Amino acid sequence: MASELCKTISVATLEKHKNLFLNYRNLHHFPLELLKDEGLQYLERLYMKRNSLTTLPENLAQKLPNLVELYLHSNNIVVVPEAIGSLVKLQCLDLSDNALEIVCPEIGRLRALRHLRLANNQLQFLPPEVGDLKELQTLDISTNRLLTLPERLHMCLSLQYLTVDRNRLWYVPRHLCQLPSLNELSMAGNRLAFLPLDLGRSRELQYVYVDNNINLKGLPSYLYNKVIGCSGCGAPIQVSEVKLLSFSSGPRTVFLPAEVKAIGTEHDHVLPLQELAMRSLYHTYHSFLKDLNFLSPISLPRSLLELLHCPLGHCHRCSEPMFTIVYPKLFPLRETPMAGLHQGRTTVSFVAYCCSTQCLQTFDLLS
Repeated sequence: MASELCKTISVATLEKHKNLFLNYRNLHHFPLELLKDEGLQYLERLYMKRNSLTTLPENLAQKLPNLVELYLHSNNIVVVPEAIGSLVKLQCLDLSDNALEIVCPEIGRLRALRHLRLANNQLQFLPPEVGDLKELQTLDISTNRLLTLPERLHMCLSLQYLTVDRNRLWYVPRHLCQLPSLNELSMAGNRLAFLPLDLGRSRELQYVYVDNNINLKGLPSYLYNKVIGCSGCGAPIQVSEVKLLSFSSGPRTVFLPAEVKAIGTEHDHVLPLQELAMRSLYHTYHSFLKDLNFLSPISLPRSLLELLHCPLGHCHRCSEPMFTIVYPKLFPLRETPMAGLHQGRTTVSFVAYCCSTQCLQTFDLLS
């Protein structure tokens, strides 16, 4: 096996191969033949699936400087080393089905990276530097142990496909609604009890899968005309570890984000003073100054300043930004024309989040 491996690498070196396949070789260490002398300067794609690698060499980028794809599916790698950040031309990195516990911050230096696959590992968090991957189009972090997603993820302006199935997520950062290119979002099999109010507001987002989040009972009405998966959602209440604000209409209850401070009804015609002030500030700074950083950070609590940068949501009727209060209205999925598509596999409701009594009264899900 060793002689065959040496021969394969020798031929690739002499003939200046751009692709090298070392799958299913029972390798326990990165082949030294790849790292000798000047390495394989011409190599662009290296495939090493189904081996037993536990780490990557520190001089990987020095010896294989032109790699654009590194395929390490099904190994035993525990840590993505700092050296990975020096592969400046890397576009595709697949570390699925390893034993990853840590992804180093240096991964944010892979500015050419377009596809990052980290499914089926032991990750409990992602470094915020993932948000520096401006060219990233695909991120698959399904089947890990993630409790949260990095808020800087919304800075991945090219991200089109985000898969976080089978993790331990309690919530989705509302900042993700700002991803301008996101087309498909899959969060099935988590612990979600609510979704961001603006999820689905972007026209680019067309596919949303939240199946088997048993405590999830409400979908933002923006998702009504999208392709959605919500089987196994809306089961009897099982939230015991967190206290969540909820809204009920008849026998139906939906949970709301913690940032919601008040729930308005058809009889509440006067907005709270704090909400009026926030809306006024928002329009003032966005209409004239265009830069919220001009606002002194000591003039508002940090939580409210954050809301000015990224409102709680926008009215599903008129698009007015909302900050502390919402006027919700439920539309049980079973009572909509979409009921036949789901055939009783879910009891969720679409929720229209409105900014005022007037919008609440005039909102029509089917219009």
